[in-house]
Amino acid sequence: MGFKCGIIGLPNVGKSTLFNALTETAAAQAANYPFCTIEPNVGEVAVPDARLATLAALAKSAAIVPTRLNFVDIAGLVRGASKGEGLGNQFLANIREVDAIAHVVRCFEDTEVTHVEGCIDPVADIETVETELMLADLDSLERRVDGLERKARGTDKDAKEAKETLDLIERALAQLREGKPARLTERKPEEDKPFRMLGLLTALPVLYVCNVDEAAAAPGNAYSRQVVQRAAAEGAAVIAISAKIEAEIALLGRDERAEYLAAIGLEEAGLDRLIRAGYALLDLVTFFTAGPKEARAWTVTRGIKAPQAAGVIHTDFERGFIRAETIAYADYLACGGEAGARDAGKMRLEGKDYVVQDGDVMHFRFAT
Repeated sequence: MGFKCGIIGLPNVGKSTLFNALTETAAAQAANYPFCTIEPNVGEVAVPDARLATLAALAKSAAIVPTRLNFVDIAGLVRGASKGEGLGNQFLANIREVDAIAHVVRCFEDTEVTHVEGCIDPVADIETVETELMLADLDSLERRVDGLERKARGTDKDAKEAKETLDLIERALAQLREGKPARLTERKPEEDKPFRMLGLLTALPVLYVCNVDEAAAAPGNAYSRQVVQRAAAEGAAVIAISAKIEAEIALLGRDERAEYLAAIGLEEAGLDRLIRAGYALLDLVTFFTAGPKEARAWTVTRGIKAPQAAGVIHTDFERGFIRAETIAYADYLACGGEAGARDAGKMRLEGKDYVVQDGDVMHFRFAT
């Protein structure tokens, strides 16, 4: 389990070039005209984690299985997309199916690549896309109000649920009518699940990806700094990536990549930074299982308890959960593996209330 990240933005900002580079494919058509991407392209990548290879070596694992991340390259949005312009409604539906949005923003100048608005203005571009998403959310919520009001007049359980949903919708509508995204809607922790069920586009977490030219890949530029300022104001995440550099990296062998990155002043590839930013945005952590057969990474939401983590591996593990034999990654490494950690008293027996920590190496005991 990883997460599903939708790549959105205006046409010609470098979405498909970035998608191809990150997924190391040529699945997404990249061309200098709007809507060269029609159907969403989906690519799956392994999430890089150096800890996994170390665990595999210590456990003498025959195979290494990383967790996976899905990228969905969604066609460019334009002004009027919420009303169907530029095949807009078709693409907006695709966005609803992702866990987070990577909003690619053009932060480079190139006279050979047209801009749909006629000039380079990353903040204006962000506002164009966000406005269309907010208008789509407004339309979606307003169409539900009448039906919920009728249901809420009753006295049964359905009426109670309708009243609660209606209250949540009214709070979200208040934000949207003020020109603010739905994710800023105040809500109680117990309302998070019904809020997600509303399927609002502007409720999704956003990571701004500044597509800069090669020279600005490490330091950024004046355009990307505008996006950083905008992101800080709304509590969003932001990274700068050169899609051209990522495309070049994708053509290199693993050993050559480190040398290339060092030569241009980058410590790591854009994919690694994007994944790390995405994990932080969605508050995800990784736990491991390791044995002779395989060493494997599993991605879960921070705060998940041991039985639910076991259920990510197999539903039977959760139903019959007894305990989790748990070793912190640092202890597993320091003690030379499971046997050493057990002998040193570093293996813990955790029960149903244990909250899984990033890097835990776990073995689940369950009843069949």
